[in-house]
Amino acid sequence: MNMERVIIADNQDITRIGMETLISAKKGAPIILYAGQKHDLIKLLISYPESLIILDYTLFDLERIEDLLNLGLRFPLSHWLLFSDELSNDFLRRIVYGYSQYSILLKSCELDEINIGLAHTLKGERFVCSRVANMMLQPSSRPSESLDRILTNTEREILKEIALGKTTKEIAANRNLSFHTVITHRKNIFRKLEVNNVHEAIKYAMRAGLVDLAEYYI
Repeated sequence: MNMERVIIADNQDITRIGMETLISAKKGAPIILYAGQKHDLIKLLISYPESLIILDYTLFDLERIEDLLNLGLRFPLSHWLLFSDELSNDFLRRIVYGYSQYSILLKSCELDEINIGLAHTLKGERFVCSRVANMMLQPSSRPSESLDRILTNTEREILKEIALGKTTKEIAANRNLSFHTVITHRKNIFRKLEVNNVHEAIKYAMRAGLVDLAEYYI
């Protein structure tokens, strides 16, 4: 079965353009649509329930893995290609072992592997990149050390600011850092804590006592 439509749900312009270029170059290329937010994605899926969705879970407005899985349950004919920078081991294990509707590619994969993954998923076939497959062969683990051992002082401070509701631009301005430097710190924090998004990072910070419940707000 060849996918007739692809919905790209990714907030990075370069990723959207890159994916469109790769997909359009393939024989019998499908129609490409775009969704910038969750409600846009749902509207498109209502109209085109058999689409392939290429989604960056870490950047899209999905707060929990349950939000993603509920979309798959609501639209059982859809196929999903999760295409992100980093995804936590717990997240990957749950997806890989429990839900065949979802394929996984990392943005750090070589171009050849990305093309291979696209070729499979455009046919309605499941694909898991080699790096994720290798990760699944390793014992499951979560960091047991305190935040003091996991994160640098700067990363702990930025995590607290994130949990207190400050935007990336506000954090950069307060610290006299560039926007991209704060983005890099944020990615490093997520990777070290093995979380996928702000919601999960905030929960981690609260469990670790970095943020008091009286201070926290969304």
